[in-house]
Amino acid sequence: MTCEHLLEAGDPAPLAPYDGGCPECVADGFTDWVHLRKCLNCGYVGCCDSSPRRHMTRHHGESDHPVMRSYEPGETWRWCFPDQLLA
Repeated sequence: MTCEHLLEAGDPAPLAPYDGGCPECVADGFTDWVHLRKCLNCGYVGCCDSSPRRHMTRHHGESDHPVMRSYEPGETWRWCFPDQLLA
């Protein structure tokens, strides 16, 4: 099963450097993120829900951008927030 959000999702270039981890965590002096995720609407890179600050979920809440993907090496799965579907 899939949804229109997943079907329409692109894969833009990241908005911020990510080699050093979650850009917002790094900017605030934190190093305890777990995994990175990337917004497939705008390219925002943020930490996952297993991380203390959950920047990607916060980004979704503030922007209403529907789809993100794992930004970990070798992972290509995507998640639709509104439909709660994994692809």
